[in-house]
Amino acid sequence: MDLPKARTYVARSARAAGYCAVTAGRGLALVVLVTVLVCSAVLCLAGVGLLLLPPGLRLLRRLADGERARLGRWAPAPAAPAGPHPRRRPRELLSDPATGRDLRWAPCMAISGTLLGLIGAALFVFPAAVLVLVCLWWLFPADEPIKVMMNIPIDGWGPAGYVGVPQLLLSVLLALTAPPLIARTTAASSRRLLAPSAASVLAERVAALDRTRTGAISAHGDELRRIERDLHDGTQARLVSLAMQLGLAERVLRSDPAAVGPLLTRAREGAEEAMAELREVLRSVYPPVLADRGLAGALSAVLARCPVPATGRLGELGDVPAHVEVAVYFAVTEALTNAAKHSGARSVEVSLARAGGGVRAEITDDGRGGAAEGRGTGLRGVRRRVEAVDGVLRVQSPPGGPTVITVECPCAS
Repeated sequence: MDLPKARTYVARSARAAGYCAVTAGRGLALVVLVTVLVCSAVLCLAGVGLLLLPPGLRLLRRLADGERARLGRWAPAPAAPAGPHPRRRPRELLSDPATGRDLRWAPCMAISGTLLGLIGAALFVFPAAVLVLVCLWWLFPADEPIKVMMNIPIDGWGPAGYVGVPQLLLSVLLALTAPPLIARTTAASSRRLLAPSAASVLAERVAALDRTRTGAISAHGDELRRIERDLHDGTQARLVSLAMQLGLAERVLRSDPAAVGPLLTRAREGAEEAMAELREVLRSVYPPVLADRGLAGALSAVLARCPVPATGRLGELGDVPAHVEVAVYFAVTEALTNAAKHSGARSVEVSLARAGGGVRAEITDDGRGGAAEGRGTGLRGVRRRVEAVDGVLRVQSPPGGPTVITVECPCAS
């Protein structure tokens, strides 16, 4: 086996051992939590458990969501994190389908996760223990020599070699193969227990489609009203002024032809201004730069005009549907506008790449953070626009920053 491949095996086993160690720690925490939940359920008969049960279920949801989030490395993730429980009554908490899956997963993980996690982590460090044990045979009394395998006493370097080396090789083999196997086993078990049923997936999908359909209709209505307002207040008013100036020029032409020149000049200027405003309205519907340069090229132009120093990592996107291009373009431009106006950021970084079957954009600024929907930042409109194309918008903006806005849109037709 060559050195790079050996390093790959060791790195994989180390990651698996780390997964097993975290699993063991989470299992021990679940032992305590399951005990608390059982006691709370029993105390519900006396009314006291009604105070202990909701916090316990919320903590369980947090642990289960953490397990869902880390399953992707060793088993296909069952679903996106179910999210924190809102402050509801215990009956409503228990009626949540995700709570049932969490309660089904907790006792199994408390037992099997703890045992298998400890075994997987211990097997990874087993070769080091064997090596230390064999090399330090002289620390044991002469009348009680160490016996590490086949009941053969090690009282010198000879027995240490022909007994310890095979055991060391066996322990290395176990360290390289057992932790990944145990990690995949525990991950697959968690996936089966935490994964929603087909009916639940379908129900959640229908609910999501209903929500995005409502958001798309609302966003479409808002867009039509905005376009109508822009045309009425801007372009239409200038066209009316243009018609009045041309009518006045027609009247003056009969009596004072020399005075027609300034009127025609003002009419021409009004026509140019009306065309400029009309182009702005059309650009807000579908920016022409998208048709000319594609999404990556359009965002390069936006980054060049950004008031805050901005850098971009724009990968090869391939064919992207027009509606996805528009959604991602406006999401990125709105995020950059927020960074310039509200965050006090000194730098912004935008990454755009193909992710699976869709497009993923991530905007990171080093501003003060605290961005939230409904505070005049336009994030609510961006979310509705992204969800209208079946995409996902995530906003991470803790106080003090940094702010990370992630947009993921599928490209399937």
